[in-house]
Formats: sequence, structure tokens, C-alpha cells
Amino acid sequence: MTGFHTLAETESAVTERLGGLPLDFSATAAVSNLYRAVNAIRNHLEQSVLRPANLTWTAFVVLWVVWIWEEMETRHVAAEAGVSKGTLTGVAKTLESRGLLERRSSPEDGRMVLLRLTTGGRRLMTKLFPAFNAEEAFVLEGLSDRQIKNLAATLRHVVSHLESAPRSR
Repeated sequence: MTGFHTLAETESAVTERLGGLPLDFSATAAVSNLYRAVNAIRNHLEQSVLRPANLTWTAFVVLWVVWIWEEMETRHVAAEAGVSKGTLTGVAKTLESRGLLERRSSPEDGRMVLLRLTTGGRRLMTKLFPAFNAEEAFVLEGLSDRQIKNLAATLRHVVSHLESAPRSR
């Protein structure tokens, strides 16, 4: 069979193909399902909220980071957004041309570039984020408040573990 495979088909194929290897299949299933869930969520949010606002996922994340942290050095925005500095440069130029973001040299070190939202950028995020959040709630529909809190805590643990892990494993 070629093309799209359901989650159940994929898990069955993995077990069939790799069943003879000494692997931690629970870890494989958890990470694989997490990856698949993240992609499904991202695609849903891009289609439902971001595309009508003419934003890519990366552009939205950059706007979000700068909205939350206010003025920030580009290397920190890139790190928080999970993108390379090169990617950030292109996204920032696009957002700047749309009047949503402004770049300026740091007064302390002219080599550093700072980003901040314009009034239009703040207005867009104030208007857009409630719709984004409504779709976040839709994504988790059917889970109890306790399940949602447990999911958030579990994912927070995974992120914290990786943030504190030695870089060379």
C-alpha cells in the first residue's frame, strides 16, 4: 500500500518490520505519536487560523515570541522560536515589510539586532490569538481538564529533560 497510512497501520507495520530487534517499542510509539500529533496540530492551526491571516507557522511563532517577550535580540528570538538565525532573518524581513515587526540595532552593541512588534503587529496578535486559542481547545476536545493538565505536565517534563541533558550523547 502506498500513500497516507493511518496511525494504526503505521504502528502495525513498525511492529511487523522491527519486531525482531531489541528495541523499546513503547518509546518508539510515544515519540512517533508525538511527532505525528505535532504535525497534525500544526497543519490544523495553519489551515484554520494562520492561512486566513496570511501567516506561516514560523512567522506566527516569531510574532508570538516577540509579543510575549517584547523587544528581543534576534539570536534569542531564533532560539525561542526553534529556527536558525538565517530563517529568522528572512521571516523578520517579511514581517517587517508587512508592518508587523521592526528591527533596530542594539544601543549597547550595534552588531546586535533587536526585534519588536509594531502597533500593527500587537493589534494582529491581540486579534489573532483568541482564534488560535479556540482552535487549541478544539484540538484537545474530548479530553478532561485533568487529562489536559497531565498532558501538559508530561510534555513539560520531556522538554525540561532535553533542555538539561548533556549536548553530546
